Amino acid sequence: MNFSYEEDSAQLLSKLEQFIPSAGADSVISDTVFSILADIDAHGDAAIQEKTLLFDGVSLEPSELIVSKEELEASLLSISPAESEALKEAITNVSHFHQQSHPEDWLQPNGHGGMVGEKYYPIQRVGIYVPGGNVPLVSTVIMTVTLAKVARVPEIVVVTPPDRLGKVSSHLLAALQLLGVNEIYKVGGAQAIGALAYGTERIRSVDKIFGPGNAYVNEAKRQVFGKVGVDLLPGPSEVMVIADKTAQPSFVSAALLAQAEHGSGKEKVYFLFQDKELFNPVLEEMNKQLGELSHAASIRSVLGSGFFAIHLPNKLRLAEVANYIAPEHLELQVSEDACDFYLKKITTAGAFLVGHHTSTSLGDFAAGPSHVLPTGRSARFSSGLRLQDFLRRSSVIRYDIQSCQTAASVIEEFSKMERLDGHGNAHQLRLRLENFPS
Repeated sequence: MNFSYEEDSAQLLSKLEQFIPSAGADSVISDTVFSILADIDAHGDAAIQEKTLLFDGVSLEPSELIVSKEELEASLLSISPAESEALKEAITNVSHFHQQSHPEDWLQPNGHGGMVGEKYYPIQRVGIYVPGGNVPLVSTVIMTVTLAKVARVPEIVVVTPPDRLGKVSSHLLAALQLLGVNEIYKVGGAQAIGALAYGTERIRSVDKIFGPGNAYVNEAKRQVFGKVGVDLLPGPSEVMVIADKTAQPSFVSAALLAQAEHGSGKEKVYFLFQDKELFNPVLEEMNKQLGELSHAASIRSVLGSGFFAIHLPNKLRLAEVANYIAPEHLELQVSEDACDFYLKKITTAGAFLVGHHTSTSLGDFAAGPSHVLPTGRSARFSSGLRLQDFLRRSSVIRYDIQSCQTAASVIEEFSKMERLDGHGNAHQLRLRLENFPS
């Protein structure tokens, strides 16, 4: 565990800089991914088969890579009514949230009298990576595919790794069935990203790739960017809890432990607190709750290397530290007034969980905003997944002869400044042809 007690800013930021992982993959991961992608590009389905056997421990024929209609239909029948209702409720909340941010096309006159505006179109074909295998992330289906559906994307392809029996979780498939997705492939890892980017005999390439994954998946997304679009490169999960004297030690402890159980072993857990009397009760609660959790061993491992506690009585300094870290999830377990203060002063969190009763679990599973969020300080310059990520925008410009004449002088001056007489000529020609229809 790392602990800082009222150090000056330079010392504290130096410690945090060493604690926070640097962006990008190491050379071993980068080289491995490059080799996998090259193999998929060159050998298609055969390379997929080979990598699936090597990394997932299961041999699948090319015809077995796609989830069958029968598997999809059986998935809904195999889950309980309560599970089905939970999936539907989450889908409803996520749909409602993202419907609010659907941009509208617009067109209006500019200073020349020409018409300018924007039009939005759904991306034609998207690929969504869902971590699966032995730990299927059912919520990730809802937090990605639902947005694509609300954006009216025509073609949605899902890739997810199979388990050792060559199966995909029935809960995961049930969520996809409820969302109306029927093109699903049992492919995981960097090889899945390669298949989506380059295409194989069985899997058609896509226009943009979405979804979280491990270091190899993220590096593959980084390497194929440009061939296709990618959403963001979310790394291991992070949580920050800011607590004051109104915080419940049990709530704080549960928040810290919950994010540590994600399983990569590289999760980051930050505890920033004002009242030094809070620290020991939180540690005691963590030890107590750990004994009741099924992933206690992996959580302890994360806490050993990925837990950073910071005592800062001054709220403004605390906000400055939070802005530097730019956490993926930020729980504000503070008074109402303090919530308002931090919402104004902290500008870099991926998602705010505001107030004592708002757990990160709500954001992870069902509240509405997508849980695909920036990590590793990338929230300083990027945002969590949103509806607009599934759309593309085109600007629209439409001038008639009158607005062309009004713009003539500015076009002429710019063509002179930039020594691009062809640009000037292209505009002037339109003004000389007096009889051309306007």
